[in-house]
Amino acid sequence: MRHAEVALDLGRSRSGGSFTYQVPDHLPVRPGDLVLVPLSKRVLPGVVVSVAGSTPDFPTRLVEERLADDPFLGPLQLTLARWISAHYRAPLFDCLALFLPPGLAARLARAARAGAWKAPASLAPAEASRGADASSGDTRAQTSDSVLTLPQQVAAGRIIAALDARQHVAFLLHGVTGSGKTHVYLDAVERTLALNRQAIVLISEIALTPETLGRFERRFPGRTALIHSRLSAAEHRRSWERIRRGDAGVVVGSRSALFAPVRRPGLIILDEEHEWTYKQEMSPRYHAREVALWWGQLAKAPVVLGSATPDVDSFYRAERNRYVLLRLPSRYPRREVDPSASPDPRGDGAVSPPHRSAPGEALPGARPLPAVTVVDMRRELRAGNAGIFSRELADALAEVLDRGEQALLFLNRRGSATCVSCRDCGHVMACRRCDIPLVFHRTDDSLVCHRCNRRQPSPERCPSCGGPRIRYLGLGTQRVEQELQATFPKARIGRWDHDVTSRRGAHEQLWRALGTGEVDVMVGTQMIAKALDFPRVTLVGVVLADVGLFLPDFRAGERAFQLLTQMAGRTGRGPRGGRAIVQTYAPDHYAIRAAARHDYEGFYRREIAFRRAHGYPPIGRLARLVYSGSGEARCVRETARVRGLLEAELGRRGIGDIDLLGPAPCFYRRVRNRERWQIVLRGDRFARVLDHVELPPGWTIDVDPMSLL
Repeated sequence: MRHAEVALDLGRSRSGGSFTYQVPDHLPVRPGDLVLVPLSKRVLPGVVVSVAGSTPDFPTRLVEERLADDPFLGPLQLTLARWISAHYRAPLFDCLALFLPPGLAARLARAARAGAWKAPASLAPAEASRGADASSGDTRAQTSDSVLTLPQQVAAGRIIAALDARQHVAFLLHGVTGSGKTHVYLDAVERTLALNRQAIVLISEIALTPETLGRFERRFPGRTALIHSRLSAAEHRRSWERIRRGDAGVVVGSRSALFAPVRRPGLIILDEEHEWTYKQEMSPRYHAREVALWWGQLAKAPVVLGSATPDVDSFYRAERNRYVLLRLPSRYPRREVDPSASPDPRGDGAVSPPHRSAPGEALPGARPLPAVTVVDMRRELRAGNAGIFSRELADALAEVLDRGEQALLFLNRRGSATCVSCRDCGHVMACRRCDIPLVFHRTDDSLVCHRCNRRQPSPERCPSCGGPRIRYLGLGTQRVEQELQATFPKARIGRWDHDVTSRRGAHEQLWRALGTGEVDVMVGTQMIAKALDFPRVTLVGVVLADVGLFLPDFRAGERAFQLLTQMAGRTGRGPRGGRAIVQTYAPDHYAIRAAARHDYEGFYRREIAFRRAHGYPPIGRLARLVYSGSGEARCVRETARVRGLLEAELGRRGIGDIDLLGPAPCFYRRVRNRERWQIVLRGDRFARVLDHVELPPGWTIDVDPMSLL
């Protein structure tokens, strides 16, 4: 008598969601199948995790129906889902659902809530073509005519050697901004396809998909597929089916592309591997880098992590030989182009010479990294300049506009004013649900909470005293855009932030506007700090480098350094070179000084010393337990209770290498009318204690959090 372990969607339940069912003789159930099973008085869909011939010593109920002819998940995917569940303390079904076809997970969730499931007439999992050869279709790549520099040849050669040996090796490709990491990726992917295997290329930002997909599609026409959350349901299904059939040998997308139905994974690439967007904020709270490393290990596939500003954790691992460090120390050469010619609308300014270099051949024309000027805004104030732009930045903008070139202005804060208050009584307009100041957005004259997205009209009078004197303090991208238009009325100004890009197709429109020269100055948040490559951009201005720099979080300095370095790297890529101007009230901060020198390793040495002194990652690991309750008193009681349970368990098991921090209020203490308190575990192998402490509803666990805010 066979029995199956079936994972069910139990919603907020903290149990593993795995139950044992008897398999009827007439039902050929296999691991990875989607089935219907009874639970209490309901019938629910579930995923078969394993099938065994042994009989349990407790009564079991029957599997009622198999919903498709072939499994949705293969053995490697089942193993990976189990690892995600165990490592990130997430329900098993949530982790299995990552691999399901687009839209199916949501339908399963609705069925679970309704307590019943009606099998649709057509349910397409991996179907009979599940075992389709990944090499089906045209595997021929267009021959590349790009010249690889010697460091690029060395890097590509090391990766290709691992591909040929079918060996899992983790590579950290550390190249300065504009060093041509994508050329290395392309050569590695070409070899992957030649070996009849498939490649997954992860990008950190949906805004980057037009450029990245374009470059891979030009090199591998008809062989690429795109996966990300902004696709329509129909587009997502088409991509998923092409990957499943093996028609697409190259999968390009955001972190969810890791779970595409790739049958023969041969290579995984994470571009801009340092980006926080690779960490999922909702359950399962996985980090795509760690999942990719496990996926590569299971599939015997190399994993390439690329960045000009690697995550401190990644560089630390490379220093300890857990990763193979590959360096690209200089920018990739460009052929001189006529600056009056229309730019490439794709934004790919690199023009490849029509031959491959001989091994070791040097390439002339490599551009230097842009000079970075740090402006002390305290001196500007003392000189009588209280405006947004320093005199140096204003003059540089005027020169760029006079020459018909382009500029990028970076401020990692949306809106027009970050604090709206009454001059008469001092009342600050704050979100009633989150207790943080509302941000004024001039475009629709509204006040917005950037935590819960609550929006309300901007008041004409103070809601506290009725006074008419409302004051707007602070600045955001909308305010910078407004000041630019007032200062340079003839300039064509664009804005690239979440408020603009929430509509479909907005990223592509902004990309084209920059590439075709329709915009002279683009103002943006961190979206414009990622991989923009436009030769006409000769100036980058950082309006306020201090945003986020002094937050009470151990990664604040690292985040600031990465953003500033990446932002400076957006300029100087064309024949006219470029420069960056960084405005700050903290010019002596080590992150700002290192970014101005393009000195990653100098920053790393300072940062790792700080982490070592306090036991922060990568020296130790963290697990963040957050409780959300209806009031402060309840949060205090519950977090104190759980702290006591954790202490008792640590003592009972003689565990001395895990520290408990807190309980304490979260930095964002109140969100959507819920108080939030946290306990942080610092150490390693947290399962030793968390496996034995039951957390009731209201608690969330974030293993290896990116932030403690």
